[in-house]
Amino acid sequence: MARDPETIEREIEQARTALAATLDQLGTKASPQKLATAAKDGVRAKLDDPKIKYPLIGAGVLVAVLLIRKLFR
Repeated sequence: MARDPETIEREIEQARTALAATLDQLGTKASPQKLATAAKDGVRAKLDDPKIKYPLIGAGVLVAVLLIRKLFR
């Protein structure tokens, strides 16, 4: 049984609207600004962990001491 053209056009318009909404959502989720912000927040969260933070500070101090020692020898 054939469907009438108005029903087909209505269904096409609904599909087009749904596709546009989906593309907008994907564009928002995949925006470079959002991805960069999420990565930056993730790194900050890792660096705030004491198990990571204090060994990095210690390594930085060690490198600084070795550099100063090398410069003054």
